[in-house]
Amino acid sequence: MISFFQKIGEKTLNFFEECGQVFLLLKEIFFHAPGLIRSRRNFIYQMEHIGVNSIPLVLIIASFTGAVAAWQAAYQLKGIAPLSFLGSATSRAIITELGPVLTAIVIAGRVGASIAAEIGSMKVTEQIDALETMGISPVGFLATPRFFAAIVMMPILVVFANVIAIIGAYFISNMFLGVSFNVFFESVRRYFLFSDFIFGLIKGLLFGGVTSLLGCHIGFRTEGGAEGVGLSTIRSFVLSSAMILILDYILWTLIF
Repeated sequence: MISFFQKIGEKTLNFFEECGQVFLLLKEIFFHAPGLIRSRRNFIYQMEHIGVNSIPLVLIIASFTGAVAAWQAAYQLKGIAPLSFLGSATSRAIITELGPVLTAIVIAGRVGASIAAEIGSMKVTEQIDALETMGISPVGFLATPRFFAAIVMMPILVVFANVIAIIGAYFISNMFLGVSFNVFFESVRRYFLFSDFIFGLIKGLLFGGVTSLLGCHIGFRTEGGAEGVGLSTIRSFVLSSAMILILDYILWTLIF
């Protein structure tokens, strides 16, 4: 029984210690933010890697997200409200929830794990130690461009995802449910709130920051060679996905 409580206490202390390390890393990232002007080529490369290269995957996920949202909304409205409300029901769900969250989880799998693997590989091969020997800050050179690139590109990816998901919802509504173009998008226009759009972009920005921050943190603390890099990759995706959902709930409670 004593050993059980000791393990709980040890895990609790480790959790708070790691939280402190993450916040210290965030502080150092912002400290090195002015250096982005000098390393703008690296910053632009990370924007391309995180944002542009993720567009095909995001668009595929978004199109099926919109299709599923249309079927689900039609099922929920059946016997309660006419299908003329289908456009507003799907668009608000996509803009405020499905678009930002599913896009962030996709990015956590593609980009967050990639960041952890890249930095983790540099850590176990002592390349980070070489940077420090040359007087180059590993946080400023590796973490800062990735963090701010994710913050910049995630809202843009969310906008792409929202547009494609709404188009996908329209095609399903039109082809299988008989909702015309005018009826669907008139419903979207009538009940569209700009605050919902801004809320979705804020969520995307925060999710992108959390994903890249955790990827960098886990990468810098990778140990154990190739096996450790693999474990860091998995851990980055799991923690990022969990934090995205937790942060999503916190944001909803703060707003409503």
